[in-house]
Amino acid sequence: MNLEYPYEIVKQLASSNAVVLFSTSGNDCMCTVAKRLLLGLGVAPITIELDNHVAGPDIQAVLSRLSADGSRQPIPAVFVGGKFLGGIETLIASHINGTLIPLLKDAGALWL
Repeated sequence: MNLEYPYEIVKQLASSNAVVLFSTSGNDCMCTVAKRLLLGLGVAPITIELDNHVAGPDIQAVLSRLSADGSRQPIPAVFVGGKFLGGIETLIASHINGTLIPLLKDAGALWL
């Protein structure tokens, strides 16, 4: 397989909406927390469930490389405005420190 192909898939999917959440369809509590946080803020992310996506394993490998610590599980992975924000820790930290709302506004995910 072309090594650029999975990166292109991630790039295309990540830029398909103001907020994109790479997740799993199961009962992964961290994915549920990410979804509920975003929905609670009034953001409707596009959710890509990797266990139901044909390129899921390849996408997961790319997300693992994007993570600061490649040994950690990269799911959920959040993209805002087509740029990689990070995983659940970064999402929650951004919310707590007040940087998430401005990011979401700049990406067009929030209008207020």
